[in-house]
Amino acid sequence: MVQNYHDAMAICRWIGYSNLFITFTCNPKWPEIERYLGKRNLKAEDRPDIVCRIFKMKLDDLIKDLRTGELFGTVRAVIYTIEFQKRGLPHARILLFLANNDRNAGCNFIDKMIAAEIQDKEVDEEYYKCVEEFMVHGSCGNVRKQSPCMVNGRCSKHFPKKFVDSLTFDEDGYPIYRRRDDGRFVMKSGIQLDNRFVVPHNRYLLLKYMAHMNVEWCNQSRSIKYLFKYVNKGNNMVITEFYKSTSDSNGNEVIDEINMYYDCRYISACEATWRLFSFEVQFRTPAVERLSFHLPDCQTIIFEDDDPVDNVLMRETIGQSMFNGWFEANKRLPEAKLLTCIEMSTKFVWKKDIRKWSPRKKSFVIGRIFYVPPGTGELYYLRCLLNIVRGPTSFEEIQFFNGIQYTSFRDACYARGLLDDDKEYIDAIKEASDWSSAHSMRKLFVTLLTSNSFNRPEIVWKEVLDYLSKDVEYNQRIFLSIPDLVLTNEEKENLTLIELEKLLQVYNKSSKYFPPMPTPRAASTRLNGNHLLFEELSYDRAVLADDNDRFVSQLTEEQRGVYDTIIGDVSSNKGGLFFVYGYGGTGKTFLWKTLSATLRSQGEIVINVVSSGIASLLLPGGRTAHSRFAIPININEDSTCNIKPSSDLAELISKSVNHLG
Repeated sequence: MVQNYHDAMAICRWIGYSNLFITFTCNPKWPEIERYLGKRNLKAEDRPDIVCRIFKMKLDDLIKDLRTGELFGTVRAVIYTIEFQKRGLPHARILLFLANNDRNAGCNFIDKMIAAEIQDKEVDEEYYKCVEEFMVHGSCGNVRKQSPCMVNGRCSKHFPKKFVDSLTFDEDGYPIYRRRDDGRFVMKSGIQLDNRFVVPHNRYLLLKYMAHMNVEWCNQSRSIKYLFKYVNKGNNMVITEFYKSTSDSNGNEVIDEINMYYDCRYISACEATWRLFSFEVQFRTPAVERLSFHLPDCQTIIFEDDDPVDNVLMRETIGQSMFNGWFEANKRLPEAKLLTCIEMSTKFVWKKDIRKWSPRKKSFVIGRIFYVPPGTGELYYLRCLLNIVRGPTSFEEIQFFNGIQYTSFRDACYARGLLDDDKEYIDAIKEASDWSSAHSMRKLFVTLLTSNSFNRPEIVWKEVLDYLSKDVEYNQRIFLSIPDLVLTNEEKENLTLIELEKLLQVYNKSSKYFPPMPTPRAASTRLNGNHLLFEELSYDRAVLADDNDRFVSQLTEEQRGVYDTIIGDVSSNKGGLFFVYGYGGTGKTFLWKTLSATLRSQGEIVINVVSSGIASLLLPGGRTAHSRFAIPININEDSTCNIKPSSDLAELISKSVNHLG
């Protein structure tokens, strides 16, 4: 879905935004379908293969009609996706990119193509005869060259004078359609509908294809997002349950709960048939070629699970990637020196058999570079440069600008003016300093840092350091019980970095992930150790002891049984895994708080984790399990928790006495 969307946006970059949005829906009452099914006493839902084949034939004919240029003018690009209704009928969402790409087209231009009024029944019957004559003979006697009336001109033969007089025509003889209050209406299910209820349409297409077909003028790029984001949102999900029980050697019933449930997707008969026929679900022309790229000495290699590493590294084509081939083409082909990486596909074609770029002899192809997020660092900045740098023969040439050889792609981007100066973020933090605490400003800085909002975080850090470090000296005076303690600027910076590190740990990140941001330096302070461990050991034991006495006295008999069992196993160092089951409001959260207070008042470490962020707020020191244990959001059979053995989180888990959740 994402790659198809990016391909469509690449076409927009080259041609401009789409002009017409057409919805073409299958009609189960088409004569071709009824003629076949009527002989066999069948319904349309009985033969989805016939429905899909007929719809595909008519869709291909419609696309051919549109691309001839006789209906709406020259068409430069076409994109469509196939969607299936709940009852199963397919319909196509089509985008047309016209050569006359006037975003501010007037009503006269639009009304040549789109109607939005109820037409006279007699006129439609006459007009349909004209369309039939045109489809059979290629002409209807119109003075214009082989064009049906009401499309490329006006045909007096098939338009009564009363109808002609009721229309307004432009200087070329095209009728201008409007939603006028002309008194016409139709009755539908006892409701009177006038022109206000007519959807935009093209009369020629509507009558020729005898199907529901909207034709709308596009004025936004949102239509492309609709095609590839809404239409591809996924099928309806169902969970089915299969009961199957077996007996063991003793005759006891055994139920396999894992194999009992299956996650399924609902696919209609028409969609299944469409895919079995291998018909296109997404179609676009011109073609889009996706270009991959990589950093120096770092490229993607595809290999099988059982391929020996030595064999993979010894492949002859290991260094002959499409991207490296672009460098070589710039050395030997003068015309290639004039092109950027994304323009390369328009003039040259990558031949996989010889691993070289060669001049393109036929067809037209648009190139685009794979998207990478800003968080990828140098790879992102390299992609920015590839959009503007022409004809480089090495990575060093990409980093060269105005006689200066830069050592990183980010610095080269900044020199070319591709990156902002982050002034808006500096001003935001300075403005917040007038009313916010230093701790809140540090949280704001971490939020901006983890969201990759900064282009040069080290510059922002230097500008706002004074605001972020306002309270560190005061906190150290209290912590060390030295009222007149004075810290140097270096010590303030280091302590502020340590505070940032604690906030970054919430996201399982560190300042070292954002080079060239400074990192905390070694110092003789408890805060420089394991921040997670220190945080769990910083609870006020006296307060927790009082809370423990109060909580234990309020436990019910059932809660007290659970409490004594768990505390007994902790005291005897037996360990254990306990499941506490209870409905909402039965006091499970209160039990966790009591256990936490008891153990923490004794200097032990307790990790409170829950499944949701809202529930974590109910527990002291609570976190989600995904956050605390670095569990991936999207889990598959190869997923692992991203916890390094020597990390602070690993030490915290190993020294904790209990995990409550």
